[in-house]
Amino acid sequence: MQSMLKQNNEPFVISRLQMEHLAEILSLQQLVVDQLDQKDILQPLTEEEYAYILQGNGLMLGAFANDQLVAFRALLFPPIDEEHLGFDIGLSKEELEDVIYQEISIVHPKARGNRLQQTLANLIMAELERTNKAYKYICCTVAPFNIPSLKDKFAQGMEIAALKQKYGHRLRYIFVKTRNETKRTWREYISVRMDDISQQQTLLTDGWRGIALEQRNHEYWIRFVR
Repeated sequence: MQSMLKQNNEPFVISRLQMEHLAEILSLQQLVVDQLDQKDILQPLTEEEYAYILQGNGLMLGAFANDQLVAFRALLFPPIDEEHLGFDIGLSKEELEDVIYQEISIVHPKARGNRLQQTLANLIMAELERTNKAYKYICCTVAPFNIPSLKDKFAQGMEIAALKQKYGHRLRYIFVKTRNETKRTWREYISVRMDDISQQQTLLTDGWRGIALEQRNHEYWIRFVR
């Protein structure tokens, strides 16, 4: 696939990424990591992990400006192992084959403000549908206080189902979205400050789901429902 779009009058070419783009992918990831004030909010992928996706175990879309890669987004068809996110959200081993991961999303600092993260999210999910890949659940992880990524996931209708240590004891929200899920009615609502980790974990253990990000007087809160 290849398509053109304009964001803030900037032209971008959106293309499916292949192995030939691996060096550009790694270079852009390193540039973004180097500029992060809090390095632990992003879990970079290794060269081997990107190669695994590009060799038919997922999808990657990239946005190019003047032939330079300025953003990309990845989906992973994950292997079944003990770290599988399906276990974290209460799925049985038999259901793990029905899970796809939204993996890393990277945007060059100079290209931010163009809604590329959200645009690539919509396009990569449309591309997934065209592959006829069978799946029921989309899962991903986001670090608390990674506000752009949290906004991105909630904008897609994803929900927080767990909050636990992943990737070598890094605290992460586990998000999930069920394909073609019918609209549910929530009867209880509560908002919790994002830095109140234990209260959020208690709610999630009791069956609540996080569905929205709120900002109050420079503090971030998560809205939970059940």
